[in-house]
Amino acid sequence: MKDLLKRYENKEPEIVFHWNDPETEAEGWTVINSLRGGAAGGGTRMRVGLDRNEVLSLAKTMEVKFTVSGPAIGGAKSGINFDPSDPRKKGVLERWYAAVSPLLKSYYGTGGDLNVDEIHEVIPITEESGVWHPQEGVFNGHFKPTEADKINRIGQLRQGVIKVLENSVYSPDVSRKYTVADMITGYGVAEAARHFYEIYGGNLEGKRAVIQGFGNVGSAAAYYLAQQGAKIVGIIDAAGGLINEEGFSFEEIKDLFLNKKGNTLVAENLIPFEEVNKRIWEIKTEIFAPCAASRLVTKAQIDTMIDAGLEVISCGANVPFADKEIFFGPIMEYTDAKVSVIPDFISNCGMARVFAYFMERRVQMTDEAIFNDTSLTIKNAIQNTFNHNSSKQNLSETAFELALQQLV
Repeated sequence: MKDLLKRYENKEPEIVFHWNDPETEAEGWTVINSLRGGAAGGGTRMRVGLDRNEVLSLAKTMEVKFTVSGPAIGGAKSGINFDPSDPRKKGVLERWYAAVSPLLKSYYGTGGDLNVDEIHEVIPITEESGVWHPQEGVFNGHFKPTEADKINRIGQLRQGVIKVLENSVYSPDVSRKYTVADMITGYGVAEAARHFYEIYGGNLEGKRAVIQGFGNVGSAAAYYLAQQGAKIVGIIDAAGGLINEEGFSFEEIKDLFLNKKGNTLVAENLIPFEEVNKRIWEIKTEIFAPCAASRLVTKAQIDTMIDAGLEVISCGANVPFADKEIFFGPIMEYTDAKVSVIPDFISNCGMARVFAYFMERRVQMTDEAIFNDTSLTIKNAIQNTFNHNSSKQNLSETAFELALQQLV
């Protein structure tokens, strides 16, 4: 696996598109790792300090994810080095998408990512640049449909991603109009933990869980884990955290979800970050869902959690471990040898899978069909890993090897 990984990491990307905004200090890159299957896909992010290497690592990560979620295309990513709170943001995005539109019409598909919203920014701004849909390039490069079929499938994709959830099994509150895009990634993180226990032995119900991050992914993961009977015993995000060693009730977790402000945990008895960060790793817990930013989880935190009974990590964040390597650094390798680590490209593939699902010919548009498809995709990936390695250790190493064999 290490040899495959090294060869994959060191291989130069096929295309690097570099852009300097003529009106501001913004600088952007689209990195297309490969045009496997005739196309490549990956979202657009914006943050201060972003550089080409970050975009490259994310493009390679997307390519691995597509081996699980489909379609069988190459990985790509776009990134803009600019402050997303700057009032000039909209103009920067308009000029960026105008510049990158030839790629988006031919062989590259994009979406929302960190600080760039799929619904309110990516779709309307790419339309202004003459792109039918930000995934048009994947249709043209990979699926090569007839014009009529492309119109139908783009319509299906457009409706599906922003579909308002109507089924109370999947929506914390149907009156608030949560969409598929709001909930699906966190749902996948929870389903990954459930399928792990079903396949490797055990039961999710009654297991204690700690959640890191309470944005879209972490809050939804907490909601669905609690719905399945897991006990959320701790939550930590940048604003602070909460601890209840007996486990919060499902109703309490639901209220926390409904009361969050944007991506921030809100509660009357919020523990300050410094205090919760000292205490939370020592709580008795079997499940850890890191769903905050990348590269945060340290070896010391892992060791403390293992001593407290940790069994499985379901990764909601891309590359949650504090390693500098693109994928499988020393902290992840160490952790993978001690407990079961479900890698991010399986556990957080929900949104990528939704895109793939709606790109297919006519599919069912019900909440149940959409969510079951993501659940089954994750289950199949974990089952495939188990079939090659039934041990609860080195799960991620096995999953990476299976993915890289398709790419190298």
